[in-house]
Amino acid sequence: MSDTELAIPILRGAEVTPERLRTRFGAKNEAAEHAVAEILADVYARGDDAVLEYTRRFDGVEISSLAVDPSEIESAASQVAAENPGLLDTMTRAAENIRRFHERQVRQGFSVHDERGGIVSGQRVIPLDRVGLYIPGGTAVYPSTLLMNAIPAKLAGVKELILASPPQKDGRCAPTILAAAKVAGVDRIFRMGGAQAVAALAYGTVSVPRVDKITGPGNVYVQTAKRQLYGLVDIEMIAGPSEILIIADESANARFAAADLLSQAEHDAMAAAILLTTSAPFAEAVRAELARQLVSLPRREIARRSIEENGRIAVIASLSEAAEISNAIAPEHLELCVKDPFALLGAILHAGSVFLGHYAPEALGDYFAGPNHTLPTNGAARFSSPLSVDDFVKKSSFLYYTKDALRADAEHVARFARAEQLEAHARSAEIRLADDR
Repeated sequence: MSDTELAIPILRGAEVTPERLRTRFGAKNEAAEHAVAEILADVYARGDDAVLEYTRRFDGVEISSLAVDPSEIESAASQVAAENPGLLDTMTRAAENIRRFHERQVRQGFSVHDERGGIVSGQRVIPLDRVGLYIPGGTAVYPSTLLMNAIPAKLAGVKELILASPPQKDGRCAPTILAAAKVAGVDRIFRMGGAQAVAALAYGTVSVPRVDKITGPGNVYVQTAKRQLYGLVDIEMIAGPSEILIIADESANARFAAADLLSQAEHDAMAAAILLTTSAPFAEAVRAELARQLVSLPRREIARRSIEENGRIAVIASLSEAAEISNAIAPEHLELCVKDPFALLGAILHAGSVFLGHYAPEALGDYFAGPNHTLPTNGAARFSSPLSVDDFVKKSSFLYYTKDALRADAEHVARFARAEQLEAHARSAEIRLADDR
């Protein structure tokens, strides 16, 4: 097959079903499960020594210390400023947008004073003490993801933010990661990656403090480690390969749509890129544009595999049908490239993040606009949400009763407790009123 051809069919009529469009599911990798379990046990037993050994084995780097000195952070920021003029300014502006958006998510506690008197109930919102951020820094370097994770945590009031990112071949963390950490206000940084880094954060070592929650993306070993350690620590989600679904009508631009589909396809051969359109000519035009634009992409082999193995183009009868199909798939990213996107938005029930109109490419959300780009994948948008300030706090309820207030309610408490055959529960309420008899 030549570079100008692309093996992606256009589905029509009865061929168009969520099952035909949904190309993959988040199945467990048994080999990774076993390997990660061994790594976790080793880090639990040997701490820093195990992490340093795995760093030599997996990253091919000999380091003597896991901790990153603050001077390295300053040096990295200077290096980024010299080698990529304007990037620090872009990071700072992106951070401002992310902060502005997430500030509105900050919750306050509440208290309720019962109208009968003598009863106060309420809820406190308490930030987590310490959070670990895992940010890839080897072949894939994502400073944008650091901002997306760190800024909501800081707004939540997390007391200490710990970053883990793998060392590069020179033994240092990627300069752009360190520069982003400075912009975001990360407290401490450790040069470590993979499942061993997740284990160190969860268990704690001599060098690495134990955290309460671990967030951030990573390969199958990182995600497997997060899954296995959930319960000892909290995690935000198990993120799968990236996804985009575009709903388009005749007003859409085929070049724009193809570019947006490829923006996700270049992430990973397992990424999914789906187009639903009411226009058959538009479907053909997008397929041709995909083939044309692929040729000049640096990551064209990855993107081609993604499009051919997991990409789908479908012609559907109406935008309402497109919305129904999209809701069944519950995509990570959804673009509404239609004449009136706000009219269609109300029909969208399940999507991680929605991009409206012809001039809101998904990449805006990835890097700059403000909404979080850490989103549910593999259909999890049916029941979960983008990363937010809420992910970095916990809620604690409180309750106060006077004796008179308890006297009014103790009979109900005891009756309910005895209905569940829990006599001690009933007596714990009644004993406080024993002197009333």
